[in-house]
Amino acid sequence: MSHQRAIVHMDLDTFFVSCERLLDSRLNGKPVLIGGTSDRGVVASCSYEARKFGVHSAMPMRMAKQLCPEAIILRGNTGIYTKFSKNVTEVIKESVPLYEKSSIDEFYIDLTGMDKFFGCHKLASELRQRIIKETGLPISFGLSVNKTVSKIATGEAKPNNEIRILTGTEKPFLAPLSVKKIPMVGKVTYKSLCDLGVKRIQTVQEMPKDLMYKVLGKNGLVIWKKANGIDNTPVVQYHERKSISTERTFGQDTTDVAKLKGLVIAMAENLAYQLRRGNKLTACVTFKIRYSDFQTYTQQQRIPYSAMDHSIIPVVLDLFNKLYNRRLLVRLIGVRFSHLVEGGHQIHLFEDNERFLNLSNAIDKMRERYGDRAVINAAGMEAKTISRWNPFTGEPPPLLANRHQ
Repeated sequence: MSHQRAIVHMDLDTFFVSCERLLDSRLNGKPVLIGGTSDRGVVASCSYEARKFGVHSAMPMRMAKQLCPEAIILRGNTGIYTKFSKNVTEVIKESVPLYEKSSIDEFYIDLTGMDKFFGCHKLASELRQRIIKETGLPISFGLSVNKTVSKIATGEAKPNNEIRILTGTEKPFLAPLSVKKIPMVGKVTYKSLCDLGVKRIQTVQEMPKDLMYKVLGKNGLVIWKKANGIDNTPVVQYHERKSISTERTFGQDTTDVAKLKGLVIAMAENLAYQLRRGNKLTACVTFKIRYSDFQTYTQQQRIPYSAMDHSIIPVVLDLFNKLYNRRLLVRLIGVRFSHLVEGGHQIHLFEDNERFLNLSNAIDKMRERYGDRAVINAAGMEAKTISRWNPFTGEPPPLLANRHQ
């Protein structure tokens, strides 16, 4: 017999702030902002006390300071957050049959079929209490028949609470909420919907499917389904990818340094783009070069966690310059990023200023729309063949075929 699905979405409340509060209790009850501390910095996480002043994440730090002058501002510390995130993952891993870690601070858990043992809601509640007790971190959850409804429910449960949406009540639960609450409705889509006079999810529920398609294309259909509480995506057991890499062997061995440099840049860019798409960061960059006599050299460099071109490309080029011997013919070059962690979109905000963030976001949007090679550094122009992966067809890029577990 097929079971009613039972999907839990768990999300650590103001995760970075909660970690900092565990380390320093003087931060309890105070408005706290975490992010890039420079004038161009961006808020990565803020406490509920700061939200009362209208501060929200991804807001420029300058603006947040104006809204909430008494806020305590901290620079993010990736190492600490990654460690706390692992602690939470451990507790979940020991307690449930199937979970997916979708970012540094959120999880989907599939409890389908567990109801005959204890009841899924009871199980989820006990797990939540265990996480709070064992890690000291506040966490909220939503429980429903699918990922979308559960994720939205978690948002309504916060801070530090839980909500269960009974089967059959998904649509009325969603109806009064803002369309902003639908995962994947970003600023741009929200604006298009507002222009149509659509502010509440109920309005989408009442719209004909094909009208949504007309206005927003494929996205419109996905949004319509989510608004109606329909989502069949499975919880995918979580396997941490430890590294991604790409290499290129030349048909003819070469000494053309401009061509080599261009290719190195293109490779680094492509991998960094994949990190951002997968919401990951790297802390270790490796460059590899093989000469025509098959002598192979590699060198690696630790870096602060990043997925941004401007912090990664100079490191790769520096390694290239150290290893490259001008007199020898080159047979192969390769670039590899390792020590990957989850939670990219949040953590970039510690070190990167708005300008780079906006630039990277804009470039990624273009790539999402027009394919991987749409926008590249001029120096990477030569390297046309690295990856023509179209994220929409879902064909794996050649580099991801090269999986290092």
